[in-house]
Amino acid sequence: MSVETGFWGVGILFALLLLRVPVALSLIAVSFGGIVSLLGLKPAFGILSNTPYSFVASWTMSAVPMFLLMGFVAFHARLTEGLFDAAKALLWRVPGALAVSSIFACSGFAAVCGSSLATAASMGRIAIPEMVRAGYSPAISAGSIAAGGTIGALIPPSILMILYGVFSETSITDVFLGGVTVGIITALSYAVIVLILAWTRPDLIPRGRLEGNQLSIGTALRKVWPVLVLILLVFGGLFSGYFTATEAGAVGAGGAILCAAAVGTLNRKVMKDSLLETLQTTASLLIIGIGAMMFTRFLGITGLSGFISRTIGGADVSYVQLMFMIVVVYLLLGMVMEPFGAMLVTLPVFLPLLNAEGISLVWFGVLVVKLLEIGMITPPVGLNVFVIRNVATDYVSTTQIFAGVLPFFLADIAVTVLIIAMPSLVLALPGLW
Repeated sequence: MSVETGFWGVGILFALLLLRVPVALSLIAVSFGGIVSLLGLKPAFGILSNTPYSFVASWTMSAVPMFLLMGFVAFHARLTEGLFDAAKALLWRVPGALAVSSIFACSGFAAVCGSSLATAASMGRIAIPEMVRAGYSPAISAGSIAAGGTIGALIPPSILMILYGVFSETSITDVFLGGVTVGIITALSYAVIVLILAWTRPDLIPRGRLEGNQLSIGTALRKVWPVLVLILLVFGGLFSGYFTATEAGAVGAGGAILCAAAVGTLNRKVMKDSLLETLQTTASLLIIGIGAMMFTRFLGITGLSGFISRTIGGADVSYVQLMFMIVVVYLLLGMVMEPFGAMLVTLPVFLPLLNAEGISLVWFGVLVVKLLEIGMITPPVGLNVFVIRNVATDYVSTTQIFAGVLPFFLADIAVTVLIIAMPSLVLALPGLW
């Protein structure tokens, strides 16, 4: 009977999500109602009162607002504006140089941001107008930035990876290290798509070298020194073992403020906007996390997670079949849900199954983030697409952007297959640390 209640709970949860009830409220309502039906009102109120503190009071969770603050300060203080120019200075000889430069600029921005949406918005404002003026197809111009923005959640510091690490009780540093490899592979796969289009479709991407006055490499590096300092400070301390992920977040936030002060772009408005956006984003993430923790307890009480693990184990499902099922679930959810909600709704069901199958949770965390970021460019809810539409209204339509991301979507599928076929690609760096 408890397992049946668990199935009813999952069904009601997805019905509420389809009705556009906020993810956090859906999780809390279903969990509370299910626990009331199983244990009574008093135990349900006990879990409702204890869960927020037990989740929020986790020391590791303090890394979330710190990394968010670092990213917002870097964005509002314009510390990252020189990334595109620096990439052009290095890559101007490459066919499709502007598109390739925008992709690698997105990767650089990702290293101080951790947000896919912020990466796409920031680079979109700078790069799309320049690409369109240079003769690039508006669709490909916007599509390359929308896809490049997804790297924001793959290259550390990634807020999605921090929440995954907290929720799955997995080393955040290990997940970060795995994300570095996949982020680099993703950026390279996008660059290959641009090169192929430049050689086969010159009507979409001009094949010749980038013309015009280019910055010298020395000048370009001087424009991006704050970003380089933050990357060396945070990554160096984190991956050398001097900092924990939480301490790295605090050091990164402090470093971003000092760098903004050093270049003269720190003022009251920058700090106010950065702090307010940090508070708003942190609050929304925490309430979703609290709902997910309650949902995990509800499923544990019903025994549904164990039932699913035993059923799949008894059915002798192969590794490929299991991965195919998980990939399909996340791709479908990514079409209709934002990444944080999709991840935290599914982890209570998938984590016990993965533990039973002996699959690395570090590897799975990177795979999940990759799959969720693919959802950021798939219709109908591809959030990166709509962000690009807002910042490039004069250049491109929503339909054009979705058409422009299609080649990069195919690259994402190829990278996903590579991750599943060769888990060692993800686990190599964590294994060395």
